[in-house]
Amino acid sequence: MEDGKIRDILAANGFSFKKRFGQNFITDGNLLAAIAESAGVDGDSTVVEIGCGAGTLTAALAARAKRVVAFEIDRDLKPVLACTLAGVENAEVVFRDFSAVDMRAFEREMPPYAVVANLPYYITTPLVMKFIEHSQKCLSLTVMVQEEVAERFCAQAGTPEYGAITAAIALRGTCSIVRRVPRTMFFPRPNVDSAVVRIDIREGNVKVRDAAMYKKVVRAAFASRRKTLENNLMHAFGLKREEVRSVLVSCGHDGLTRGERLSPRHFARLADGFTALDKQN
Repeated sequence: MEDGKIRDILAANGFSFKKRFGQNFITDGNLLAAIAESAGVDGDSTVVEIGCGAGTLTAALAARAKRVVAFEIDRDLKPVLACTLAGVENAEVVFRDFSAVDMRAFEREMPPYAVVANLPYYITTPLVMKFIEHSQKCLSLTVMVQEEVAERFCAQAGTPEYGAITAAIALRGTCSIVRRVPRTMFFPRPNVDSAVVRIDIREGNVKVRDAAMYKKVVRAAFASRRKTLENNLMHAFGLKREEVRSVLVSCGHDGLTRGERLSPRHFARLADGFTALDKQN
């Protein structure tokens, strides 16, 4: 649907953008089709969309997918979506905040699915981690996010962008940036550029004995970037220096190592070391 037509529909229904919901819509048909293609959506796919806005991406997904379940928090968009999705029989709009949805209950009624969304920036990380940590049926997430967030999601160890969120995603997800999107492609125009990130979820993507221990080690490692990994781990685990250092040395690291130098697999090995130490104690 053309940009001018979307604007006319929004105006005809008296819709006004709400900054608190981070509403920035896409109308370019080529970009919408490219997002659906990047997600690998086909006639067998069930797709979950978060924040469907004016329904432009919803329609593009429905044109390729078997079924689309789109969540939208702003009920003022109901008459807009009635226009933009008129005749689209395989798309269902649920007016609910997905952040408040119980994942287990939701997935009880769902087949395996892909998430595809132009995510509001203010909920990007919590929503991505909700799927990474709690979903049992999500196959992948293909999401439009702020460009600097995309860089953090997909960063390599040792780079300035690498951090706790990178390692947390890597536990179950393989992440890549599939497309850069300038701010000029949205209306209203945001103050930053965006990128489309695809995260393929695979159980055991990083092999670790105890996922909770992995998460604790990662959080500790990045608790203070100014401190060494050894000091951060001592504080987090309440252990003596020699105990922490023995685990570090057994994993090939010394007392001066910093967390941002460790890859997710290094963190997994370290977590396994602390799991073993915990059992000894």
